[in-house]
Amino acid sequence: MVVRADLEQVFRSAYPRVVAVAARVLGSRDQAEDVAQEVFLTFGRSSVPATEALGWLTVAAAHTALNHLRSGRRRASREEAAGGGDGRPWPAVGPVSAPSLESPAVWCSGLRKRYRRQVAVDDVSFTVQRGEVLGLLGPNGAGKTSAIKFLLGLVRPDAGEVLLLGRPGRDPASRARVGYLPELFRYQPWLTVAEVLALHVRLAGAAVPDRERRECLATVGLADRAGDRVGGFSKGMQQRLGLAVALVARPELVILDEPTSALDPLGRADVRDLLLALKDRKVAVLLNSHLIGEVERVCDRVVILDKGRVAAAGTLAELLGGRELRLRLDGVSDAAAARLAATGALTRSGSVFTVALPAEPDADLVPALIADLVALGVRVHAVEPARVTLEERLLDILRTGAAA
Repeated sequence: MVVRADLEQVFRSAYPRVVAVAARVLGSRDQAEDVAQEVFLTFGRSSVPATEALGWLTVAAAHTALNHLRSGRRRASREEAAGGGDGRPWPAVGPVSAPSLESPAVWCSGLRKRYRRQVAVDDVSFTVQRGEVLGLLGPNGAGKTSAIKFLLGLVRPDAGEVLLLGRPGRDPASRARVGYLPELFRYQPWLTVAEVLALHVRLAGAAVPDRERRECLATVGLADRAGDRVGGFSKGMQQRLGLAVALVARPELVILDEPTSALDPLGRADVRDLLLALKDRKVAVLLNSHLIGEVERVCDRVVILDKGRVAAAGTLAELLGGRELRLRLDGVSDAAAARLAATGALTRSGSVFTVALPAEPDADLVPALIADLVALGVRVHAVEPARVTLEERLLDILRTGAAA
């Protein structure tokens, strides 16, 4: 394919960035170069203006690389992909200049930030899929809030790439469908609840009917406070209003920084229900919270940051491991001990026996085990399921660095 003369400079300047973005996704420069050629050929057939080329190509590189990674395809060399001289064109990718439900709500790679001698964030990468609730955990100073500021364009990282809802993070349009609740905020005390909501709807450039605004206030428990001035609100009531502001413009991605810090137990339960409702609507949520129990209840995956780096990441099942069964027993014979060990890895501390269970145990496994132990003459005093908590796992990772 012959490249038009007016696009040669675009290709020359954008190629390193496109390869770098694809390489971060695929982990292979060779494959990234294949993706770059595919993207450039598609761009050459498109009508995208040269002035928008860099943003288009960056999004296309991440989108195409993610598709390759997801499908497990591995491209051959460029000569083979071009058809070995038989004239076959590269396969075209679909349009990616607009957000797509196939793209993650958040994709960031290699984020770094240094403040003088202090490294705040060091090579942080993670994704948030559509309809997923991702928990961001870590001690104070771990880099959680800095990472959020990078995503929102409030702070520019020294290195790294960000895509929000399929658009480059440096593009203000990428944040048009993002709702944000900061950890620290304050609304003008002379405004009413309805006026605060109307102001932020206007700032978002969204068209939200009055009915939807009232429904949003009802969702956060402020349906009967629309006419009240916020200057007299408690911290918990302001937190509820902040949630309404984050949700009123119908966002596709919601970023919440300590959303339950000032709420009572009922308010925290309301937020949990709200997050689950957002998930059902395929809205992505990035949740930063020190309340580990809340994270454990609602999050699909967790990213743990420590000293600016990703210390561990995965689903709760991956991070917490399998389940256990603790039994307090007397009269355990060798045959009974063998029966316990046959169920799973066995540890003993005095009269307490702990048996590791399969990831998905059969419903009859525990009753059958107890019946066999009784038949062998064991006296069973207590049986309780056990599993390491997210708090225990977090402390273990932070104290020992044991992310495996």
